[in-house]
Amino acid sequence: MAHIIGDECVKCGLCVPACPLEIISEGESKYVIDGDKCIDCGACAGACPVGAPKPE
Repeated sequence: MAHIIGDECVKCGLCVPACPLEIISEGESKYVIDGDKCIDCGACAGACPVGAPKPE
């Protein structure tokens, strides 16, 4: 199961360097995780100040 970034995302970018696979990119209104490559490690969730990344 992959993580997804919810609408709570404030585009601070703290999740990007936290991802060991470098699969988070900036979307139009929020950051986006490549779900096909996500290993569900939760590093992005731990780095996010607003709790936007959640298990899918």
